[in-house]
Amino acid sequence: MVLGGALLAGCTSDGVTGPKSSASPGTSSGGTTATPLPSAKYPSLDAFNAQQITWGTCTTEPADDPTLDLSPFQCGSIDVPLDYSQPAGKYVKVAMVKWPAADAASKVGSLLTNPGGPGASGVDFVEEAKQKFDGALHAHFDIVGFDPRGLGRSEPIRCLDDKTLDALNAQDPPKDPAARKAKAEKDSKDLAAACKKNSGDLLPFVGSKNVAKDMDLMRQVLGDKKLNYLGISYGTYIGSVYAEQFPDKVGRLVLDGAVDPNADQLEAEVQQQVGFEQSLEKFAADCVANHASECPLSGDGKAAAQQIGTFMEGLRDHPLPTRDPKRKLDQNLGETGVIIGLYGDVGSNLWQYLRTALTRAMKNGDGSMLLAGADQYNGRDDKGHYSTEQDGLIAVRCADFTTPAPSPDAVDKAYTELKAGAPVLAADLTKDDLAQPMCENWPFQTPEKPHEIKAQGSDPILVVGTTDDPATPYQNAVNLAKGFANARLLTRVGTGHAAFTSDNQCALSAMQAYLVSGTLPADGTRCTQ
Repeated sequence: MVLGGALLAGCTSDGVTGPKSSASPGTSSGGTTATPLPSAKYPSLDAFNAQQITWGTCTTEPADDPTLDLSPFQCGSIDVPLDYSQPAGKYVKVAMVKWPAADAASKVGSLLTNPGGPGASGVDFVEEAKQKFDGALHAHFDIVGFDPRGLGRSEPIRCLDDKTLDALNAQDPPKDPAARKAKAEKDSKDLAAACKKNSGDLLPFVGSKNVAKDMDLMRQVLGDKKLNYLGISYGTYIGSVYAEQFPDKVGRLVLDGAVDPNADQLEAEVQQQVGFEQSLEKFAADCVANHASECPLSGDGKAAAQQIGTFMEGLRDHPLPTRDPKRKLDQNLGETGVIIGLYGDVGSNLWQYLRTALTRAMKNGDGSMLLAGADQYNGRDDKGHYSTEQDGLIAVRCADFTTPAPSPDAVDKAYTELKAGAPVLAADLTKDDLAQPMCENWPFQTPEKPHEIKAQGSDPILVVGTTDDPATPYQNAVNLAKGFANARLLTRVGTGHAAFTSDNQCALSAMQAYLVSGTLPADGTRCTQ
């Protein structure tokens, strides 16, 4: 069982319920003709700062909740320079949403937020997570979400068409290591060429440094002296980059489910996969112990997790039928359908989904539910159209970090760690799977490298880490908080990805208290419930 495709392709995910589709009319990659970027409207950066956002009715429901009531929200967009070194040139529209503060008398400004990815829609996040912001946060802030440049509704990166993506996602990687390596190299080259052809103007400018500049432009246009911000998962990385570039403009920043900007990328991917293995074992143990009547597994956590791995391996030669007569659940899609469930925690809808989906697949021979989970992860809607989330994820990662080929010693170390720490998820892994740098064939090589971010001179930054977070391991939060010149670490004890969308009232209250009143939790605070 090799989950490198699902895990190592992207180091973070949406902080709501796992990776979400951000498809909306006009943003599917079903047609890969890019819209030319406009130019020559703004003579200077000051002209961008002077613009006004025209807020209006929101008309496009989130792909994951097409019946959502959008009446509480206002939608608009802001223009940002494509290249901040040449502001008089081409520009990009960034889509935004606002949920106006409930109490005008108590309003202190805007709370900007981003849920992760890279690629998840911040517009959808605010609309779908409205309940999480309700109460003190909504009383004191306009809740503002945005789709970062090149993603979602904001001039999205477009690479492969729907038919090609369906074919790629339905292909199990070759069993033979040499054939698998050759296929991976070909797929990498084909993707890079398609992205360059369809979105070449955008690719050099989608990185997080530019997104941070966009956030400061939003801050100014929204009328805030300092940036108040809640970032989740990858959203913590753009928050960190903002603090590095604009430390004197940092207001109350909460970074939840942290990405470590100084991490070695291969080691970070290893730790993530080990984290998912641990979550798989915890899920399997809970399934057997507490949900026996709806669980297809038996034994302890390790044994039950191995049963899932064995079943997934069998899908390579014996894919399951689904409700769609044209699509079967093979190993690749089955594994992806499992992974999305592991973003949840005990009692979550995601673990409930995974129990039911595995029962239907393992006991009833029906792969439909796991296929639906895989489609949600991959951003595929029920009409076969893909969002641009996965394209954007790769484009942003390649813009943010150089990924040179790891040394043989680094590959050996990573291989040993994975075989010991993720025996189910890395069962078929070979050293060749780890040796190829992800962005080797990318048309634009970034000078950016992992480094510690200090943000000297900023106001305090609250970093939140979950002890058994599979997607962004807890040590990331420890490292990020230590790196900042002025930060406090809040620990949530538990499983699942990030704290903001959990039911941990201690962590939620601490985050709210800091955002609303500037009160930091006591040093060393650990939230168990």
